[in-house]
Amino acid sequence: MSKIAAAVLAFVCLTLFSLPVSAQLIPHGNVYVGASYGKSDFVINRYSFRGWNASAEAIPLQRFSHLGLVIDTSGLYRSGITEYNFLGGARVAYSFGRWRPFVHVLGGIQRFSSAGNKYQSPVADFGGGADYKLFFKNFSWRFQGDYMRTRLLSAAESDFRASTGLVWRF
Repeated sequence: MSKIAAAVLAFVCLTLFSLPVSAQLIPHGNVYVGASYGKSDFVINRYSFRGWNASAEAIPLQRFSHLGLVIDTSGLYRSGITEYNFLGGARVAYSFGRWRPFVHVLGGIQRFSSAGNKYQSPVADFGGGADYKLFFKNFSWRFQGDYMRTRLLSAAESDFRASTGLVWRF
C-alpha cells in the first residue's frame, strides 16, 4: 500500500510542478484556504461562529482575465450547531500593484444542523475582498467579506462571514 501512496504522491507533485508558471501579473487561477468568522441572524436569535473557508477560482478566458469562475465552501461551528455552505458563481477582479480587489456573486446550498435536526436550503452570497501579493512567488494573503441570504424554515436568515488566509496562484 505504501508503494501505491508514494506513486500517487509522486504523480501529484510532478503534475503540480510541471504547470507552466509564468511571470504574468494575471494568473490562470487560484486556490484559497483560510480561517473564517461568521455571524448569523435567524428570526430573533443571533449566533456567532468560527470555522474555515476554502475556494478555487479558474480564469478560463485570457482575453477577459478579470473574470473568473469560483467554487467556494465553508464550515462554521458553534456548540451544538454546524453550518456548511457549498457555493459557485462568478468573480470580477482587477490588479493594482500588489493589490487585487474583487467582488463576487455566488449561489448554492447551505446545510445547517442543530440539536440533531438537519436543514438544507438555497443560499445567495454577495461579497468581495482583496488579495495582497506576498514576497513569496505566486502567494497572496486574502481578506474577504460575504453577506449570505437564505430562507430556513420559512424564515429569512442573514449570515455575515469574514475570512482571511493564504492564496496560491497558478
